[in-house]
Amino acid sequence: MFRDNKIWIGKSEKRIYLEPKMANRHGLVAGATGTGKTVTLKVMAESFSEMGVPVFLADIKGDLASLAVPGEDNENMQERINRFGIDNFTYKPFPVQFWDIYGEYGLPVRTTISEMGPILLSRILNLNDTQSGILNIIFRVADDNGLLLLDLKDLRSMIQYVGDNAKELTLQYGNITTQSIGAILRSLMMIEDQGGNFFFGEPQLDFNDWMRVAEDGRGYINVLHSAKLFLNPALYSTFLLWMLSELFENLPEEGDLEQPKMVFFFDEAHLLFDDAPKVLLNKIEQVVRLIRSKGVGVYFVTQNPRDLPDEILGQLGNRIQHALRAYTPADRKKVVTAAETFRTNPSFDTVQAITELATGEALISCLDEKGSPGVVERAFILPPQSKFGTIDDYLRKQIITGSSLYYKYNQEIDRESAYEILIKRNEREIEEMKLEKERLELEKMKAKEAKELEKLKNKKSSRMTPVERVTSSAMSAIGREIGRSLIRGVLGSLKR
Repeated sequence: MFRDNKIWIGKSEKRIYLEPKMANRHGLVAGATGTGKTVTLKVMAESFSEMGVPVFLADIKGDLASLAVPGEDNENMQERINRFGIDNFTYKPFPVQFWDIYGEYGLPVRTTISEMGPILLSRILNLNDTQSGILNIIFRVADDNGLLLLDLKDLRSMIQYVGDNAKELTLQYGNITTQSIGAILRSLMMIEDQGGNFFFGEPQLDFNDWMRVAEDGRGYINVLHSAKLFLNPALYSTFLLWMLSELFENLPEEGDLEQPKMVFFFDEAHLLFDDAPKVLLNKIEQVVRLIRSKGVGVYFVTQNPRDLPDEILGQLGNRIQHALRAYTPADRKKVVTAAETFRTNPSFDTVQAITELATGEALISCLDEKGSPGVVERAFILPPQSKFGTIDDYLRKQIITGSSLYYKYNQEIDRESAYEILIKRNEREIEEMKLEKERLELEKMKAKEAKELEKLKNKKSSRMTPVERVTSSAMSAIGREIGRSLIRGVLGSLKR
C-alpha cells in the first residue's frame, strides 16, 4: 500500500516501509510454499502501481491475474484491516496487461532468434561447449551473409546450410562436425515440440509497452501467464534473463532516481542459476549489479536465500523472509543461513523466529534513506486491495482484447528472412544446374551427330573408285572456284 510517499509493506508495533528511492536496489522475497509469498507479491505490486511504477510479474499458479479485480469484503479482511489500523482502506482493481508466450492467456510475447543470441539460445537448447561453439559459427555465417534469423525455421535452414557447406566453411570459421550439427537439430526439434516456435518471431516485444502508465497515473502491472511455460524450466528461466538483458542494453543511464522506472519480480528465481555455465552466471551478476543505474528494480522470489549465488544475494538490499521449515539438519543449516543475511534485532532470536512465523507473517529488512540495511522486524504483511485467487477466462479475454496493444501483437508477421532467402537460393541453384545439364546434353548430342556425319562421309568415300574420288575432288574445286567468281562479279557490279 502506498502511504506517506512510501511503500507500506507490513506492521508489527510500527509500520514497515520500503523507501521508493531504494526500491531499485533490488530485493528478495523468500519462504516455504504456503507461507504467504503470493500475498506479499500482490501487496508490493499494487504499491508500485499506485506509485506510478510499471511492474512485471511471472504468474506461475494463475493467482496473480486477480490483480485486475477488486477485493471482496469479509470478516477476515475486516479483522486484518482493524488490526493494522488502516484508514480509508478500499478494494479496487489495478491496471493489468496479460501476456503469454504461447498467446493463449495473454498477448503473445515474441523475440527473434538474433535478439536472443547464441549464448542464451545454447542454454535453451541444452548444448555442450562444442555445440555452443558451432552455434556461434552459425550466427556468424548468417551475419556475414546478411541472412536474418527471426524464427525457428530460419535457424533450422541456417543450421542445414552450414552443415551442407561445412567443408568450405571450416577453412574460414573453424571445425564444423556433422555430429554437432545433428545434435543441434535434434535439440531444436525438442524446442519446437515444446512450443518454442510461438516465442520466436515477429512482431517482437517492445519493452516500452511494458513501461506504460494508465490514464489515472498508476503503472501497468504486466502479468506473464507462466503455468505452461514453467513446465519448460530452461525456456522459462532463459526468457526472464533475456528480458533483463534487453532492458540493461537498451535503457539509458538514469543515476539515482526518486523512484524506479520499472520493477521486476522473478518467481522461482533459482531456475535462473540451476546448471548455468560460468559465463552465464557472470552475465547475470553483471546485469543485476548495473541495471539499477537504469532505474530498474529486480526482486527475486524463491523458497530459500541459499537458492541464489552469493554474488547475487549480496546485491539484494531489501529482504522479506517468510517461514522456513527445519525438519532435517540440512534444513536447519538453510534457516541459519537465511537468518545470517539480516541485521540482528536484539528483541528476538532471528533463527527461531524464521521457523515460528505464521502464514502472512515475515521478517522484513529494507534499506533506509541513506542506503543502510534496517534492523530486521517481525511483522504481518498488509492485505491486498485486489481479489484473492484466480479470475475466469471470459474476464481475462475481455481485458486482453480490450487492450490498446491487442492489434499490435495479436497478428504474427513473417517477413523475408534466412529461410525464404535460402529457399530461393536453392531453387536458383537447382534451375542453374538444370540448365547446365541441358546444355551439356545438347553439346553431347551435337558431337554425336557430327561424329555420325563424319562416319557417313568416310563410308561414302571408301565406296568410290579412284577415278570417282578424283572427279569428286575436282568437281568440288571447280564448284568452289565458280562460286568465288560469281561473288566477285556480283560485288563488282555493285561497286559500278
